[in-house]
Amino acid sequence: MAALIDRAALDSATAHGTLGEDGRSGAALQRVRLGDGRTVIVKRYDARTDFVMRMVGDEHGREVEVYLSGLLDGLPPTVQHPILGAWYDDDGHGVVVMRDLGEAVLTWDRLLSVDQARTILSGLADLHRTFRGQAEPTPTSLDSVHGIFEPERIRPFSGIPLVDAALRGWEYFAEVAPDEVGQRVLALALDGGALVSALLDRPSTLLHGDASTVNMAIEDHGLTLFDWGIAMVGPGEFDVARLLVGCAHTFDLTFDEFLDLHREVAGPDHDEVSLDLALLSSLAWMGWNKALDIVEHPDEEVRARERAGLDWWLAQAGRALERGLV
Repeated sequence: MAALIDRAALDSATAHGTLGEDGRSGAALQRVRLGDGRTVIVKRYDARTDFVMRMVGDEHGREVEVYLSGLLDGLPPTVQHPILGAWYDDDGHGVVVMRDLGEAVLTWDRLLSVDQARTILSGLADLHRTFRGQAEPTPTSLDSVHGIFEPERIRPFSGIPLVDAALRGWEYFAEVAPDEVGQRVLALALDGGALVSALLDRPSTLLHGDASTVNMAIEDHGLTLFDWGIAMVGPGEFDVARLLVGCAHTFDLTFDEFLDLHREVAGPDHDEVSLDLALLSSLAWMGWNKALDIVEHPDEEVRARERAGLDWWLAQAGRALERGLV
């Protein structure tokens, strides 16, 4: 295991390169070289510039709190985190120092094989199995994450590019999904309280909360997960559905093949009702992005792919709604 890092070690480090932001929220990333020659990644949290922090009520950087609590010490052998040290600076902003995972980090653009998908889904299944029955609350709640893109919640932040895109996307959603199922999904996007309650009634576990390929690396032990700032408690299928809705294009699998692989690796821990609810939740969370790509993406192939994908998601939503799960 890599040696841990304290604040003093970072104070004497030299900048090796600036990575800018994490690509979504606005958290600052930097690659630095320590005095012992190691290269590490430093993430600095600041709610003034981090949209996700503001939306979930995180004032200081909850990943630090999650790490210091010892919660991540209980991860199964097939799942690791790369954190070497974490603290709050003099201004109360969170600082997290991580191993530099280099090319092991997955991206939005890499096409992942079936074997790689199995490694990821097996790791998530092991995580959820290890913490199955988790009752202790985490700093972030499922309802705050589910509603990150609720139009009325984000409207006060107009002017932030991500917010403006989401607001525009929800307007498009009403146009590209005008039938009854689309209308009901849009209603849940506007007010997801009933859906959150249904999710919280299902068997719970520890969730990563932001399960996307850009927060993952595949290493010799299996899966490495980073960016634990919105770790929370809920049904394990929530992580699986979030991975599919955001990153389906990165897997060399159809939607149905992906879910069948999840069912296989999760085995008896899989809960089909939770999956139906999680898929519905994921569409009510990211439907705006699907609609935005259908209408605005410059690549015709991507527009067609997302149109076909939205039809699949609406079919899944219709199944959950028809069964009266919400």
